[in-house]
Amino acid sequence: MRVLVTGARGKVGAAAVNELLQAGHEVVATDRTPPLHERDLPDEAPYRQAELTDAGAVHDLVRGVDAVVHTAAIPDPIHHAPHVVFANNVLAGFNVVEACVAWGVGRLVNLSSETVPGFIFAERSFLPPYLPVDERTPCRPQDPYGFGKHVIEQWCDAATRRSDIAIVTIRPSWVAHPGNYERNLGPMVREPFEFSPNFWSYTDNADLASAIRLALVQPVSGHEVIYIAQPDNATGRPLADLVAATLPAGAIELRPTDRADASGIDCTKARRLLGWEPTRSWRDVLDDHGRVR
Repeated sequence: MRVLVTGARGKVGAAAVNELLQAGHEVVATDRTPPLHERDLPDEAPYRQAELTDAGAVHDLVRGVDAVVHTAAIPDPIHHAPHVVFANNVLAGFNVVEACVAWGVGRLVNLSSETVPGFIFAERSFLPPYLPVDERTPCRPQDPYGFGKHVIEQWCDAATRRSDIAIVTIRPSWVAHPGNYERNLGPMVREPFEFSPNFWSYTDNADLASAIRLALVQPVSGHEVIYIAQPDNATGRPLADLVAATLPAGAIELRPTDRADASGIDCTKARRLLGWEPTRSWRDVLDDHGRVR
């Protein structure tokens, strides 16, 4: 397929571009930063600089493609003013969905976030009703990032009611790659019994890219929302022990898992719907002291 990847300079977008090129797709990459070269190199995806909050620019990008992978966003609510995060992410997502509908794009893969249920960046803290979290967990976001992602998910719902587009929304957990495993996950390995707002879950960027590739080609109708996270947690300790050490007894229902050191996110739906099988773990990069091997 001819696939447009937005946010192609980000960690998720760049991995998606490489994954799709290796799978034989024709890829067009776009981001808001200038091109790295005056000419695209033969082994690179053609690059288009664009501002996704500009509807005209988005329609120009989407025209003529078979599918879109939308990864572009301000990635958290803590490094920009709230109105900047919300306005940028929601308008960009809105424009992408609208252009896909207008130009008859058959498939959209929308990158959302584990923050949509709301407990990760909550100003008034609360817990999900049960662990591991899954797609049935209620969504009550309080922050501009999670709330904005939730708005885009609802606009994806609307798009499938008024057109034939099929949309897969992926909610990845904290995305890790070899360059940031030690910085981000190392502290969890060294201090496993510190409370983690996302319940010690993480996503390997390469496995996420494979999920994006599968989301483009697997038979799907309407709008499906799925979580993507590694099956193990980032501490190597049993999830039940982590919960018992950091939360009051009975504060949260702990449901059965298929492994003791399970993630705080259940990805059963991703396996069933996409045939996704993760192959990586933090143990491939870090030792038991949270240092790079």
